Amino acid sequence: MIIPTGACKLIPRTAQSLCDKAGWRRVGPGVSPGFSRFPVPLAYLYISAGKAHLREKCAKIKTGGRCWLMTSREIVRRAIHFQAPPRLPFWQHEVDFAPDDVWDIWEMDRAEAGWFFGQPGYDDWGCRWHRTEIKNMGAVVEHPLADWSRWPEYRPPNPRNPFYFERIEPLLDQAGDRYVVVTCHFNLIERAHMLRGMAAFMEDLAVAPERAQALLEMILSFKLELLDELSRRFGGAIDGIFLTDDWGTQRGPFISPRMFAQFFADRYRQLFSAIHSHGWDVILHSCGRINVLVPRLIELGVDVLNMQQPRAYGLVEFGQEFRGKVCFLTTVDIQATLPTNDEQAVREEARLLVENWSTPAGGFIVFNYGDAAALGASPEMTRVMFDEFVKLQDFWLQRR
Repeated sequence: MIIPTGACKLIPRTAQSLCDKAGWRRVGPGVSPGFSRFPVPLAYLYISAGKAHLREKCAKIKTGGRCWLMTSREIVRRAIHFQAPPRLPFWQHEVDFAPDDVWDIWEMDRAEAGWFFGQPGYDDWGCRWHRTEIKNMGAVVEHPLADWSRWPEYRPPNPRNPFYFERIEPLLDQAGDRYVVVTCHFNLIERAHMLRGMAAFMEDLAVAPERAQALLEMILSFKLELLDELSRRFGGAIDGIFLTDDWGTQRGPFISPRMFAQFFADRYRQLFSAIHSHGWDVILHSCGRINVLVPRLIELGVDVLNMQQPRAYGLVEFGQEFRGKVCFLTTVDIQATLPTNDEQAVREEARLLVENWSTPAGGFIVFNYGDAAALGASPEMTRVMFDEFVKLQDFWLQRR
């Protein structure tokens, strides 16, 4: 039974157990201390440090005057699985006037050799990273398998190395009622070209397929064992895994759909299936105009696509083709729109995204790139973007 997002019309003796199962949290009998009498059935309430703030959707269950609060975790989960969340969920930690529904943990990606985002050096695969004076993540400039003769002696890192997991538990304790994501960067194509070099790996796909197959199989085995160890240690405390594989340029994918099918499709199926078997959602980030790959990624099992360049895909047409088929985790375009510092353009694109990429049942999560300076955008544009998305968070509810 699905609990309505409005007033729950339930008989008293079953209300509590059903609301518990549906992800609603009981916050007190009657009107709890610090609560005002908000309109029933819907009110914006958020519990933080024992205080009430205007943020979340709350439904007044008519069972002894109790008030139930839908958690951030449940709102995100409903958006991903098209189960009619009461509002748009938000993945951001930057502004205090918008919801903060997702708790993302990046520490599994930290290299014991010293590399981390913004900290150049060697990672545990033997790739050396360099970063320019302009703020950015950096790039690999030394590829340990640039010379394929090194392959027989090469060994990947130990995927069960306690170092990758020892900082996660205290961060899980900070999640509260948010949807918990652990990041797992640089998967199949990204790690492959980091190890071989982009040009060399592209050549392997075309003229030395046995090299590409062996390399990708090694990477996949590492990822599967890493995620298995993550599940063994933390299991149900995690809700989703954030994967990255940049697949395209502004014009299209690096390779043909046929080559994607030959080298990558089955490996993605295995990776996504493993994530699902651990009870987690698959969230995949990919830059570039990858429109022709999206149907296959959906078929292979991706739950959420993190798309940060809506203009590159053809915003309206892309939404018309794919909305309702996969959940989008997205932002106003980080290349074409935010850096213009044009407030009207930012607000207009936020509205177009909600209108064209979301559905009444869900399928849309607001995302923050998190580094306006790296985009060449004013920090004020981030606030403008979230201000508009907050205004739109009830977009479909208002039309019901």
